[in-house]
Amino acid sequence: MEASLPEEVLQPLLQASDLSYSLEGCLKFLLESSKTDSGRSDLASKCILPSILRLLQLLPYPSSRHYLNLSMKVLRNLCAGEVSNQNSFVDHDGSVIVSELLDSAIAERITDFETVRFGLQVLANVVVFGEKRQRDVWLRFFPERFLSIAKIRRRETCDPLCMILYTCFDGSSEIASALCSSEGLTIIAETLRTSSSVGSVEDYWLKLLVARICVEDYYFPKLFSKLYKVETVLHAENEKFTSEQAFLLRMVSDIANERIRKVSIPKDTTCSILGLFKQSVDLFDFVSGERSELPTGSTIVDVMGYSLVIIRDACAGGSLEELNKDNKDSGDTVELLLSSGLIELLLDLLRKLDPPTTIKKALNQSPTSSSSSSSFKPCPYRGFRRDIVSVIGNCAYRRKEVQDEIRERDGLVLMLQQCVTDDENPFLREWGLWCVRNLLEGNPENQEVVAELEIKGSVDVPQLREIGLRVEIDPKTARPKLVNDT
Repeated sequence: MEASLPEEVLQPLLQASDLSYSLEGCLKFLLESSKTDSGRSDLASKCILPSILRLLQLLPYPSSRHYLNLSMKVLRNLCAGEVSNQNSFVDHDGSVIVSELLDSAIAERITDFETVRFGLQVLANVVVFGEKRQRDVWLRFFPERFLSIAKIRRRETCDPLCMILYTCFDGSSEIASALCSSEGLTIIAETLRTSSSVGSVEDYWLKLLVARICVEDYYFPKLFSKLYKVETVLHAENEKFTSEQAFLLRMVSDIANERIRKVSIPKDTTCSILGLFKQSVDLFDFVSGERSELPTGSTIVDVMGYSLVIIRDACAGGSLEELNKDNKDSGDTVELLLSSGLIELLLDLLRKLDPPTTIKKALNQSPTSSSSSSSFKPCPYRGFRRDIVSVIGNCAYRRKEVQDEIRERDGLVLMLQQCVTDDENPFLREWGLWCVRNLLEGNPENQEVVAELEIKGSVDVPQLREIGLRVEIDPKTARPKLVNDT
């Protein structure tokens, strides 16, 4: 191997590696030396990086794969935080050399994902903190090569690819625009397919990308549509959505929950997600409802559940007036959801569901109970009822129009019935109390209705005491009213 290499390539490497007499020994020495800042700086002063790039050009693939991968690991280390080496990589056409090697690795009958991974690690170190270097790599790899790599279903290649994409996206408005184009979103869709099959929603760099594109910006609907099946005609109800779409919603849900009150989901995105929730409700056969928590493994149930949770978090944070102080778009988002019939939809769903287990047990023990409860539908997943109540509770917070709508739709008794424990809905009681508190706060009409219900014995709501309220008779009007007991 050494005999076939030009002396001007081999000699600088041998001299820098303490006169090692084999190429393998030389590369291993350089790999160890390049692990430290001082080692990288010393090797930069000896201009080792151009020799490594030349070596990558000369060694034949795949017969010299072992030496090529050793060389790539040295190159990766040399470019880790050492600006002079990063610039030297660009000046000596490093992107061209690495791309040609990766083309060969991808073209193998079984993709050589290890070589691809090392090549991506090199590029990831090159593009950090340098728009010129980012542009150099981007022009060489976007879109075809990035797309080919994104289709490799291995986490080892997906992670560094997403790091490169995010770093370039974050460092250049021109690149950001390209990544949000149809071609760019196709690449992101393929990384989601890969992560969905071999990774997790906690994949750091992919999660950052999705946060920027789908939560901080408004490309969720376009990216979601890229994940529809295109190779076959959809005919079965459970094929309306794909597992990758459910995976994307789960990731967006995690991000939205982590960033409540820090960033507002764009209103177009939230309305699109409400549309997905409505579709899933229309398509799902509630008779065959799952009982596990999210994720359930059922695509349509996961789409339904994560859509509902995202809506809950989009409606969290305060009243319209409070939201408008910081971000007018937040208020617009909730108002738009409300104008799309959100409250009517959720109340209708609650009425159709099996009663909470506490109420169901009481009904079964009642001599007047009937079998009409068989017409009720089971929750599609554990926590579905709780999530509905949480959305209503968030929407009702200091929004009188929501409080009034629920009263006018005869929903107050229904919401009072949610202030109980339920085996299928952990924390339902806590969310129910939060919801009732928000429905009554600052709304005398709602307070009067609830007070009359309790006086007449129409409902038993001892939980009112837990939110600091009690019923008393107004001496002037002789009518029951709720008063603050705290």
